[in-house]
Amino acid sequence: MSDEQLLDELYSRFSPKSNRKMRLRFFRKKLFYSLVISSTKAVKRLLDILLSLLAITLASPLFLLLALCVYYDDSCPIIYISKRVGKHGRLFNLYKFRSMYRNAERQKKQLLSKNRHTEGVTFKMKEDPRITPIGKFLRRSSLDELPQLFNVLKGDMSLVGPRPPLIEEVKKYGIEERKRLHITPGLTGLWQVSGRASVDFSKQVKLDLAYIESQSLWGDLIILLKTIPAVLCGRGAY
Repeated sequence: MSDEQLLDELYSRFSPKSNRKMRLRFFRKKLFYSLVISSTKAVKRLLDILLSLLAITLASPLFLLLALCVYYDDSCPIIYISKRVGKHGRLFNLYKFRSMYRNAERQKKQLLSKNRHTEGVTFKMKEDPRITPIGKFLRRSSLDELPQLFNVLKGDMSLVGPRPPLIEEVKKYGIEERKRLHITPGLTGLWQVSGRASVDFSKQVKLDLAYIESQSLWGDLIILLKTIPAVLCGRGAY
């Protein structure tokens, strides 16, 4: 190829007309990608609404029964409200059936030395004296989490995603841990079906980040299906 032909080819490749075509092609790809992402999020949100509504309707007699059990065990309040950190650091009220005695928070400092999670920022211990008799059953069966279906319905949470952390936990987060706040938190997730409370904090973070990087509707369905035997068997729950 002669120098003149080479110059003609370079000119045609980088001419304004060629640049317009390249920009148009890039715009089309970007638009298609945005539409796919937006539609996936919309379908996920629609499924969250429909499935949480269905679950609340079917479980309404169970809600009433558990409320009576909690009241009989340690009077009111029946619902425990915890301030949690959601997507992009937004705070919201997380609902749970109360499984601890009313002075549980004041006792926590005395029990920190018995924390089974020796690394990271979370607190978990077996035979926690702060948990009520009915609370032990609620936690082992994960029935204390049922009111979070209303969090899903409101949009604070999704059915599947990283668990929403406490404010004091987020204050201790590093760069990697903060990536967990990039998406809406969930009722269940990868580490919940991999051992629940027995999974160390560092592994929780790895599993949550793995979910964020590869999340899909099909993957969510698999996690939801795996949650059923994990809950029924009570693996790693305390």
